[in-house]
Amino acid sequence: MEIRVLKYFLMTAREENITKAARLLHITQPTLSRQLMQLEEELGVKLFERGKTHIRLTADGMLLKRRAMEIVGLSELTVQEFAGNREELSGEISMGCGETENMSFISRQIVEFRRKNPLVRFNIYSATADEIKERMERGLTDIGLLMEPVDINRYEFLRMPEKEMWGVTVREDSSLAKKDFAVPEDLLRTPLIMPRREDVRNELAGWFGGRYEELDIAAIYNLTLNGVNMVKNGVGVLLGFNIESGYSGLKFVPLKPELSTRAMLVWKKNQMLSPAVKAFTESMRDFLNNAYKA
Repeated sequence: MEIRVLKYFLMTAREENITKAARLLHITQPTLSRQLMQLEEELGVKLFERGKTHIRLTADGMLLKRRAMEIVGLSELTVQEFAGNREELSGEISMGCGETENMSFISRQIVEFRRKNPLVRFNIYSATADEIKERMERGLTDIGLLMEPVDINRYEFLRMPEKEMWGVTVREDSSLAKKDFAVPEDLLRTPLIMPRREDVRNELAGWFGGRYEELDIAAIYNLTLNGVNMVKNGVGVLLGFNIESGYSGLKFVPLKPELSTRAMLVWKKNQMLSPAVKAFTESMRDFLNNAYKA
């Protein structure tokens, strides 16, 4: 398979129309049709269901779409890493990030790094720690900002300076909003919106003690924005970090006993880093060593 043909395939899958895709690709419709048919012959599968005016991906086509996006993405990333003036740092840094207050710290470091290296671009992917680790294993993400617990045996890492405090996000008309903190007994009969990561839920189970099985878990979330939407609409209260984003009509109530965790910037051990990624991780390490000395 050629990268060029995979790009043709992805454009056709997006537009669901060969004529329109050919026009956007600046090739003729017969040429595109021939390339797609040859791709199907090469793979030995049918990629499209062809109708009178539109085409749709088959199940095999959907699988190839996922793989093609990864292959094309890696190809473009490789080109960017080798492109540009060798005397001036350039390229792209792909970073996976969870929703954490430490992203504010990372953002400030990106500003400073790009002030010195304006040709470097950051590609930020927001997801859970498990999804980010999977992307790192597949080479789609260079570094990840992950919440502990993390298996550090697999990674080089830097611990971020800010502790993340656990609590519940509730509506202002909730009885919990009148409290200074929430204890396990407050949450036993309250519908809860819980984080998706299993190892994180295990940490929370320890905080609840032997009463975890009594919880009323109404929903599970992976990104806070959707969880907050459910809180606003009365699904339940959200167990998570204190993300100071100014959500109107909501209040964050910390847990008692206090429960906190740390964020870590990680990258795979024994991995050849691009010049841009290497420079950024080294600048982060230098800053943390100088700014947060014991």
